[in-house]
Amino acid sequence: MADQPSPRGTFLRIAGELKAEIEADAHAVELPTLTEVMRRFGVSRGLAMRAFRVLRAEGVAEPTPGGRWRVVRGGFSICRRSLAERICEVMLTDESVAVGKPFLSASKLAERLGVARPTVAKALAELEAAGLLSESRQGKPRTVLALPGGEERS
Repeated sequence: MADQPSPRGTFLRIAGELKAEIEADAHAVELPTLTEVMRRFGVSRGLAMRAFRVLRAEGVAEPTPGGRWRVVRGGFSICRRSLAERICEVMLTDESVAVGKPFLSASKLAERLGVARPTVAKALAELEAAGLLSESRQGKPRTVLALPGGEERS
């Protein structure tokens, strides 16, 4: 019984190794998956999760939707606003956007905002439902129906 390592020491050791990997690779943005950590260190799911929670408590990592964990670096901020909100900001700050004029394509917005085109298409559908943009049709650009906040700009 005395030869077995304590679970506390195990998850702290795993957290320490993951933290060292993050510090060694300045370009690391994601932690290994829970399954990869379990397999690599030969531990249970509970111990792997405890290691991730240690990294979260230290401000080194945070969970993301979908069960992955992202690296958090000092001085680097992540935009936590929804994509629809970010597109609304584009609508308000881009002088070429006006009521009755064509809006940017999903491809151009994806490039501008640094996200995938299908993700932008979903956010644009939200704005269509909110009445800010016209319906999308093949070969026909979306038209701005209203600006966020009810502002009109001609």
